[in-house]
This record gives sequence, C-alpha cells and structure tokens, in this order.
Amino acid sequence: MTEITPGIHWIKLPIDAVGGPAHINSYLIRGDIGYLLVDSGWNTDSSFGTMHNSLVKNGLGFEDISQILVTHVHPDHYGMAGRIKKLSGATIAMHPIEKELIEPRYVHMEELLHQTDRMLVDNGLPHDEMVKLRDATVGLEQYIIPTPPDITLRDGETVTTGEFTFRVIWTPGHSSGHICLYEPEKKILLSGDHILPKITPNISVHPQSIENPLGRYVKSLQEMRQLDAELILPGHDQPFTGLRPRIDEIIQHHEQRNRDILAVMGGQARTTYQIAQEITWGVRSRWRDLPDFHRRMAIFETLAHLEMMATDSRIDKLPGKGINYYRQN
Repeated sequence: MTEITPGIHWIKLPIDAVGGPAHINSYLIRGDIGYLLVDSGWNTDSSFGTMHNSLVKNGLGFEDISQILVTHVHPDHYGMAGRIKKLSGATIAMHPIEKELIEPRYVHMEELLHQTDRMLVDNGLPHDEMVKLRDATVGLEQYIIPTPPDITLRDGETVTTGEFTFRVIWTPGHSSGHICLYEPEKKILLSGDHILPKITPNISVHPQSIENPLGRYVKSLQEMRQLDAELILPGHDQPFTGLRPRIDEIIQHHEQRNRDILAVMGGQARTTYQIAQEITWGVRSRWRDLPDFHRRMAIFETLAHLEMMATDSRIDKLPGKGINYYRQN
C-alpha cells in the first residue's frame, strides 16, 4: 500500500482469475470517521490476503473502512465488496444502473445467457463458436459475492470523507452505470476504467449495455476534457498526469478503429463476425490468437463501433434473415 498523495493510499490487488491486466487498483481514502475504499478487487484468497496485509502493515483493519464505492460491477472492481462489507460494516455505494445489473449477471444468469446467445447469432456467429463465446464468462460468478448497494449515487452528487469532497461523474461506456470521482479543490480524478493510461477500456454492445455505448463514451470523454485534474488515479496500471492528452489519444484510437472497420468492409455488406476476424487486436494479436473470452469482447466491441457509425449515419444497418449486416452508405 502506497500513499500516492496525502490521504489517499494505492493498493494493487492481483487479478489471477482471467487473462488481462495484472492487477486492479483499489484506493483507500482517509476520512474523519473512517476510510473510503474505492473498488474492491476479485473475491479470491490472493486478493483478500493482499488487502488484509496492506491494512495491517499500516496499522489498520477492515473495521476502519466505513464506505465502499464501486465504480462499476465488473468482477475485478466489485467482487470482494460484499466480503469487506461483512467484516467492516461499511456501506456500499454505486450508480443505480449498476445496482440493476447485479442479479441478472451474477445470480439468475439464464436469461442473460439466452440474450447473449441471440445477439451473437444475430451478428453472424456459427452455432459452435457462439456456444464457446456465450459461455466464456460462465464460472466467473464464483469470484463475486453479489451484494446490493446501501446507497445509489447519481451524476453530480457528492461523496465526502471530511478531508475530501468528490463529485460523482456518470461516465457510461465501459459499463452503463460507470462513475468517476472528481475532487476539484485538490484536482484529483479517480477514473475507474473510464480513462486508463496505456490501454483503452473495452466498450461493447451487449444485452446489458446502454444504447450506443461507444457514442456515449466518446461524448463523456469530450466533456471530461474540461476538468482541471492534475492527478489521475485509474482502475488499472499506474497513476498518471496529462488528462487531456490521454483523452485525445483514446478518441483518436476509436476514430482509427472506425477507419479500419470501413476498410475491412470494403463497400460490401458484412456481419460483425466477419469484420472482427479481420481486425488487428492489440499490437500483434489477430482473431486466431485470441482466447474465447477476448473473442467475445472483440465481437461486442466491433459491434459498438458499427452501432456508433450507424447512429451517425456513416453506415447502414441491414437486418435480414435473422442476421444483421452493415454496409457503408
């Protein structure tokens, strides 16, 4: 646990359940009547042990945590929140949209799996591959303790510890109810997965996504360019500075991805599945190199770009015979 700025400690919790970032960042923020914990990590023994040891080495215990804020309910940010609440008595807070995602995603999953099945088929996946991608997240629920929030937070509301007063910013895209925290006096932004220093977060169209999630994401980024933030504390990787240049890089990445998709379409009507297979994912990764979970993210991220361009009238969506096609107009 590192004090990254006076009153805010940075805890790196391991992610050992799936591939991806090596750790998730949790932030412990000093308050007058206890600490605010922002994001909790996976509910695994290694993550719990890291959190416990970090607290003990700094003379703290779980009982010193009075608030838990969840930026969004993906397993790495939400999984251990219920376990910490039980030990600490802390309240859990999140956006109301995220609250509504918990039960269908982690408790009664059958309908969500069926909806995912249909969406994959509608976008051109053959049955055998659809089954593998549909079931790619089955089993992740073991790393989450589904726990409803005590408090829901909307855009513009404040979260205070006494020493810090954060403004809640609703930032849909990576998740429909994702929120960031901005401390205007101290010029600190806790950006969750909305803005990361080196990678771009996955923005997907899926059964639980908001309409046109990539369009909403880019709009939110453009609005956040106006913030006067000198220190950005992200959900993964390292704290960083330079908010506006990083936002510009992310927007440029998505504009380039749109151009790549249009090039792959080549003026022809193509399915999301056909397009996703021809895009380069990362520096060297192509479709054939991706595990099933990442293929699923690639399909839904491609779909987010297609839906954004369809909304902007750059391409046409052509439903036909149960499979959707897209073509540049």
